[in-house]
Amino acid sequence: MDMIDPFGRTISYLRVSVTDRCDFRCTYCMAEDMTFLPKKDLLSLEELDRLCTVFIEKGVKKLRLTGGEPLVRKNIMHLVRQLSRHLDSGALEELTLTTNGSQLSRFAAELADCGVKRINVSLDTLDAEKFHQITRWGNLGKVMEGIDAAQKAGLKIKLNAVALRDFNDTEIPELMRWAHGRGMDLTLIETMPMGEIEVDRTDQYLPLSMLRAALERQFTLSDIPYKTGGPARYVHVTETGGRLGFITPMTHNFCESCNRVRLTCTGTLYMCLGQEDAADLRAPLRASEGNELLDAAIDEAIGRKPKGHDFIIDRRTSRPSVSRHMSVTGG
Repeated sequence: MDMIDPFGRTISYLRVSVTDRCDFRCTYCMAEDMTFLPKKDLLSLEELDRLCTVFIEKGVKKLRLTGGEPLVRKNIMHLVRQLSRHLDSGALEELTLTTNGSQLSRFAAELADCGVKRINVSLDTLDAEKFHQITRWGNLGKVMEGIDAAQKAGLKIKLNAVALRDFNDTEIPELMRWAHGRGMDLTLIETMPMGEIEVDRTDQYLPLSMLRAALERQFTLSDIPYKTGGPARYVHVTETGGRLGFITPMTHNFCESCNRVRLTCTGTLYMCLGQEDAADLRAPLRASEGNELLDAAIDEAIGRKPKGHDFIIDRRTSRPSVSRHMSVTGG
């Protein structure tokens, strides 16, 4: 039942955006005055459960809930608890989510009770003033409370930080020491040209090859084969004893091993984060109580999965490579 794309890659990882809404407005992700989807256009939690279940039946082993901010979706824990049955049956190997941490103090214990073992938390700076500047609406203290609650609940945390030139590039050593000191991995991510935002991404963009070279003047970084199922390449940091990941969609395309597809909260399936081609799964989902039409639509979509993406950031190309915002597709 495995899903195999035209390039022989087995698709075993589904990322599901349960909402495009977020309680932050991170400058590299979305505009401050965002227009979100009408709630009537969103799939119900029951429809999301049904869609995810079909993907699991077709070979998905890892399921990640994303947003926007997934924990702001009303009654989201009902969906998490429903999906946890696939962990209990052994059909699903991992159920996880990516969050900005703002709601973790409310939900961490219940997430752990549902069988979630680890989560990703987006955190770009430990400076409260800069945190408010980059998120526009965020409160660092609330995120720290969430991280504390998640660790107390036994959740393993990986921090994600978008590396931004002249903003947090000099803070990365401090962020890494702090994360490793609390037993958390840190992954650095290059900013991606998705959606119209108010700032010029050429001013934000920092190649991680340059950042790694700067880090190697202070730390001993050794490449390791560690994998979590995503695109990060990891190193071991001798001085801290922790792991540091690099996600490099711009400088080092990781598409050759891509095992992922992304489902939006409206039932649109994107076979590639960096391409506009998509498949509508909402129509076949709602056309029949059975899953035959949906199954066929998924097969047809996987058969169109491209070899890779073509992100570009330069001053001649001021428009984003992809018109939709990251919050629409899910990070």
